[in-house]
Order: sequence, then structure tokens, then C-alpha cells
Amino acid sequence: MTSVKLPLNGWIILDKPYGLGSTQAVGAVKRCLREGGEAKTKIGHGGTLDPLASGVLPVALGEATKLAGRMLDSDKVYDFTVLLGSQTDTLDTEGQVIAASDHRPTQQDVVEVIPRFIGPIEQMPPAFSALKVDGRRAYDLARAGEEVVLKSRNVTIHALSLRDYDGQSATFSATVSKGTYIRSLARDIALALGTVGHVTMLRRTKAGPFTLDDAISLDKLQETATGGKIGQCVLPLTTGLDDIPALAVTSADALALRQGKIVQGSPRLQGLMLAMDGDVPVALVEGLDLEIKVVRGFNL
Repeated sequence: MTSVKLPLNGWIILDKPYGLGSTQAVGAVKRCLREGGEAKTKIGHGGTLDPLASGVLPVALGEATKLAGRMLDSDKVYDFTVLLGSQTDTLDTEGQVIAASDHRPTQQDVVEVIPRFIGPIEQMPPAFSALKVDGRRAYDLARAGEEVVLKSRNVTIHALSLRDYDGQSATFSATVSKGTYIRSLARDIALALGTVGHVTMLRRTKAGPFTLDDAISLDKLQETATGGKIGQCVLPLTTGLDDIPALAVTSADALALRQGKIVQGSPRLQGLMLAMDGDVPVALVEGLDLEIKVVRGFNL
């Protein structure tokens, strides 16, 4: 008798290749699951990456899709290279040059300007972005030649360092809050240096708890799927919650929480926690005074 495969629950951390959009990358993972003979599984991603960017793209499977929102809100780490001397309309290599400058700052100039961009900053998103203006994507308006007026936003640059500078191209590493546009950061750094610039390389090295060490290439994932072993590439759902304290619950309380009921808490058990029935995640819960309430339940 052939056993029926259950849907997978967890994370595939994809090292997204250059030139592939996030939606296309998720579609490629879906094909790998299908070719690997896996059950039909709900799937989503935890943070958009531009087609011209590569690196860490957390792909959520099954019940892990309930945590995709937390991943979107998490801090990210990027390596990026800014070519000084020319600015494009897209702020990357895809666009047309709209400004040029012969000025080239020294390495000391670059190092000294960095502190101005660490901490809370106000940032103007690029016209070529997925933000909506009157119900339409900004990049659609920009590509149609229409004027795009976006509002500035407050973001936080937690860390920014210079990794390499050859007098023309500067490579940085940045840890940023959600909503930060690296292309805008690159533009603003160049302007602060008295010149202009655009991004020629962008690679996400960390998203939430996931790093490139966790990531697998699309080619390797395809190869693993062909061998029927794609399940070995799936990280447990709980790896996306490494920053959340675990709360051991009884089987009776686990059943109540799965039904969305409030269970008895303790003054010592406050804030967001992961309720666990043995090794099985039950729910994200919140301790409030003497009650424990479900924030997000898992059907496992």
C-alpha cells in the first residue's frame, strides 16, 4: 500500500539568482516540489528581492506561511556596490543614465560620510519601486513616462560599513529595518559625497534569522527534487522563531489553544511566546497578566 505524502511545513531558504523575480523564484520552488512528488503545499515568501538582486529569500511552506508576515517585518542585511559618477533613472544597472559627475571622493571621504547614514533616517523611495500611487505600481507609472511623486519614509540603518573601494566603486554592508531601499541609500550616499551613483551589485546575506549558510541554490534544489529528497532541504517551522521564547504546555492546554481558547497563565509568562506540546509547535501566543491568548495557531 502506497503511503500518502503530507504537505511540507517549514522553510526552504533559497539563494535567489540574479535576474529572477521573487514571484518567479517561488514558482520555481513550486515546480521543484511537484517534480519531487510532494503533496500540494501552500507556499509564500518572506521578503521581496528585486530581479537584479541575489541572495537570501526565505520561502515558507504550509503552516510556515503564517509566519511570512513576521519575516517581512524583520531586519535584513545586504552587501551592495555603488558605481560613482553616474546615476540612472532606476538607480541600478537596468536604467538610463540621467546624471553624471567627474568628482571622485577619497576613501577617507567615504568612511567619514558613513555615520550620517546610521540610525533613524528619512528616505525617498525610488520611482522604480513596487509602491502604489493611486492604485498603480510606481514602476508602471515611471516606465510609462509619467511623473511619480512618492512620500518619504522613516527607516533605520542599524549598521553600515565600507568593505572595499577602488576609487570608482564602493562596496558596503548594511543592516537595515523593513522598508529600506538600498538603491535609495546608495543614491543618497553618493550625493552626500558630492557626486552621483547607482547600484551595480546587490546581495541579501541575511533575512531575519536566516543567512546564506542556510541557503540553497535553485540548481541544487532542482537536483535534490529530482532525487526525491527535497524534504531534506526544508528547515523546521520553528527555525523562523529562534528569537521567540518557548512555552511548554500540557496536552490539555495545547488542545484548548488549537481551539482558540484562552488558558491560564502566570505573571512570569508575559509577551510573545511559542507554545510547544513536546516537540510540536502549537501556536504563537501572548501572555497578558494571568492569561495566555493565541496570536497565530498552527495546524500540525
